[in-house]
Amino acid sequence: MTYADGVLMAGDRRATMGNLVASRDIEKVHSADGYSLVGIAGTAGIGIELIRLFQVELEHYEKIEGTMLSLDGKANRLATMIRNNLGAALQGLAVIPLYAGYDLDADSAAKAGRIFSFDVVGGLYEETGYDGVGSGSLFAKSTLKKRYRPRLTRDEAVRAVVEALYDAADDDTATGGPDLVRKIFPIVTTATAEGTQRLSDEEVGAVSQAIVDARMSNPGG
Repeated sequence: MTYADGVLMAGDRRATMGNLVASRDIEKVHSADGYSLVGIAGTAGIGIELIRLFQVELEHYEKIEGTMLSLDGKANRLATMIRNNLGAALQGLAVIPLYAGYDLDADSAAKAGRIFSFDVVGGLYEETGYDGVGSGSLFAKSTLKKRYRPRLTRDEAVRAVVEALYDAADDDTATGGPDLVRKIFPIVTTATAEGTQRLSDEEVGAVSQAIVDARMSNPGG
C-alpha cells in the first residue's frame, strides 16, 4: 500500500503443504535493495531462491555501474526472471511476486511510492494505491479497498495492511493470522526516501493485539 511517505508491504507467516501447515514463521517479504521491497506467493522454495538471486543481481549491477537501476528497470528485470520460470510453472511450481519501491526519480513525493504486480508469464502491471498477491489476496484486497485513502499516515497504513491480513486469514486456510500465543506476527516493511525499514515485532504485535481486541466486540470487522 502506498502512503504519505512512500510504500509499505506486509506478509503473513504461514507456508502450507497440501492441507498441512509446513511453517508458521516463513518470511514472505524482503528488501530487494535499499529502496524497494519484494514479496512472494506460490512455491516457497522457488520464491525464496528468486528473491535471493534478484537481490544479488541488483547489488552486482550497482557495483559494476556505480549507480542503481531505475525502479522500472528493477521491475522489468524481475518480470524476466518470472518468465524464465515458465517451464516449472507449467508443471505446477509457479511463483508470483509483488514488487514495490520508492522511486528516487519521481517528480514529487506523492508519486514516489509505486507498486508492480506480475502474472505467471512475466507480464508486468503497475498498480494504483494498493495490491495483493496469493490465495488470500481476494479477501485482503477487499479490506484494502475500503481502508485505502491517498496520503495515509504510516500508522494508518500499518493498521490497514495488518487488518487486511487478518481478514484474509479469516477466510483463507493458506494465510496465517497473527499468532498471539507464539508471538508470530506479520512482517511489515516500508520503503521511503530514507530507505527500507522492517517494523519491529513489538510494534506489529501491538497493532495485531489492538485488531484482535476490536474484533472481540465486532467479529465481522
